[in-house]
Formats: sequence, C-alpha cells, structure tokens
Amino acid sequence: MRKPTVNDCKVVTLPKINDPRGNLSFIEGGNHIPFDIKRVFYLYDVPTEEGRGAHAHHNLHQFLICLSGSFDVEVDDGIFQATIHLNRPWKGLHIPPMIWAAELNFDPGSVCLVLASDKFDEGDYIREYSDYQKLISEYATDRQSQVLGV
Repeated sequence: MRKPTVNDCKVVTLPKINDPRGNLSFIEGGNHIPFDIKRVFYLYDVPTEEGRGAHAHHNLHQFLICLSGSFDVEVDDGIFQATIHLNRPWKGLHIPPMIWAAELNFDPGSVCLVLASDKFDEGDYIREYSDYQKLISEYATDRQSQVLGV
C-alpha cells in the first residue's frame, strides 16, 4: 500500500438539486465519498485569526464541507503542500490517512462539516508535526527496502 500524497486530497462535487424553494445536496458514504461515515462533527464560531486541525491520522479518512462562509485547508504529505479553498456547500474535500491538514482563514460565520470514517480514537491522531515527519521518513525507508528486496 502506498502512502497518500497531497494529490490524493480531492475536491468532490456533490449532487446538487436546484429548487426554487431552496437547494439540496446529499452524500452517500461509499458512493460520493470513498468510505462509510461513522462520525459527523462540525466546527463553527472559529475566530478568523485561529486555525483548527493541524494534525494527521494514521487510519482515519475525513471529508470536509464548508456549509457556510469559507475557509482554507492546508494539506501536507511531508514533501509537498497545497491549499484548498472551500466555500460551496456542494463541494467537499477528501483527506485520506497520513496527510497533515489544517483549517485556516475562517470567514466570520463559517461552518465546517466533517464526515469521518471512524469513531473518535485519540490513538489515531498524530498531533506533532515532528512525529509526523518521522513516520513519513520511516515509511519511505520501509518502502525503499521492500522495492529493493532488502
């Protein structure tokens, strides 16, 4: 199994049903997103100068949707970084395991919905970037050994 890169962080356009009474979008786990949904949480009232996230997960997939307002998501695979701006409730960002992610630059009134592939498990979190870099380095060394047959 290869380690995900920032290129695996995909913005997904969700179904959008336009209706004069108000639009509707929906998400089906395993269909619109590549995992079954086991947990849902949301961020709100985040001060503009504050950020959220700034961690990675060993196994957890996340899917972020900006329900209101806008914010940026900075993703990092240990080599490359990218910033994705979310500001539409019918678009979401899939973040696979082993990607460092941080949510920043929240507009006032922004709401970030997060769909997760599993229930909360503190042991799945990598909260220190130096620990993340070490794990990435170990993974690269292990992978190189496998390729070389060592």
